[in-house]
Amino acid sequence: MSQARLAPTANPRKTATVRDLGQVDVSALRAAVLGIPDAVWEAENAAKPNRFEVLDTTRHIVFRFIDSPRDWRGSHDRPAWGGWRDRLAPVLDAAVRGYGYRRGIFPRVMLARMPAGGIIQPHIDANPAAKWPHKIHVTLTTNPEVVCFFGGAQRHFPVGQAVEVNNLDTHWVRNGGETDRIHLIFEYYDADQPDPPWLAPFLAGGSGA
Repeated sequence: MSQARLAPTANPRKTATVRDLGQVDVSALRAAVLGIPDAVWEAENAAKPNRFEVLDTTRHIVFRFIDSPRDWRGSHDRPAWGGWRDRLAPVLDAAVRGYGYRRGIFPRVMLARMPAGGIIQPHIDANPAAKWPHKIHVTLTTNPEVVCFFGGAQRHFPVGQAVEVNNLDTHWVRNGGETDRIHLIFEYYDADQPDPPWLAPFLAGGSGA
């Protein structure tokens, strides 16, 4: 089979720009996150599975993650998930309510803490497992000088706003303020949606890293 026929294509349900999912009550989760000691952030960040140069000094606490960058259907809980699940669930569920999926799955769930002056360099989420799930951000802390670029435009997301972003086009973030920006970032997909026709031959063909 040709490489062209194996090439993964995006889920047609994903947004091509930014999809506003509405305001979510993040007060309880935000308070808990602000109470995380720096030592915990450092330890979790040191053990994170998502190590990419474009993330620069942004630190992460990863709760759930994919088993392979080639396939979103396999994912696992990381050690922090058990202690945070009850705090995260109300925000996750509220953010995705509009999709109406009967069997929605969260393959990746994490906190991302960008320091004052931090930059996430322009990039796309290139791995095949990123092409199918919705990529969703919920703002927990921010400041007026945080600017992100999604869907071809610069944007600012206030606290409590949930948005689906196009992770398959070039995007970047800059924190020009004096306080951290913390987002809850996660992926979400419909387990009842048929697998794309390219998936089985793509996995069997061994293309794509």
